[in-house]
Amino acid sequence: MNDTEVPDGELLARLAQGDAEALGVVFDRHAPAVTRYAWALATERMDVEELVQDTFFTVWSRGASVTIAGTSLLPWLLVTCRNHALNLQRRRAKHEARTLDDELDLVATTGDQDARDRLRWVMDEIGRLPFIDRRVCELCLVEGRSYVEAADELGLSVDAVKKRVSRARTRLRKAVADDEN
Repeated sequence: MNDTEVPDGELLARLAQGDAEALGVVFDRHAPAVTRYAWALATERMDVEELVQDTFFTVWSRGASVTIAGTSLLPWLLVTCRNHALNLQRRRAKHEARTLDDELDLVATTGDQDARDRLRWVMDEIGRLPFIDRRVCELCLVEGRSYVEAADELGLSVDAVKKRVSRARTRLRKAVADDEN
């Protein structure tokens, strides 16, 4: 029996023993399906490649603990690919900044004077912040840049940018509450 006829369960047992050839057979057998599935989960080629790579690395590194239902390893690989895609989305969301786009769109599309006044007031409050905090708000909240991009531009850590945005939002909320009272 050549390697292309070996059942997935036997290949998995060989993977658990560190057989790199078994990984090659598993990859050749299931990579096309995993890649098609990864394209359904991600739109960028780089992300698809990362998902496929992470999926097969996971089966390689965890081969001893993997159990499959039935005779095919493919369902396990697809679930693992989906989990990696979700992790990728969470990592990206963690570094994305929420913007003031909704407010800007409201002003642009409706010409609403009240919305224009609120936006002007928010921008004035941002203008009163210390320089670094003001610049962080401009980059993340107004321009919609990610925390990573703002950190790179300002020479700060991503955590420092997150903290500055959080403090600025707290200050803006407090200013709104004080203004309403």
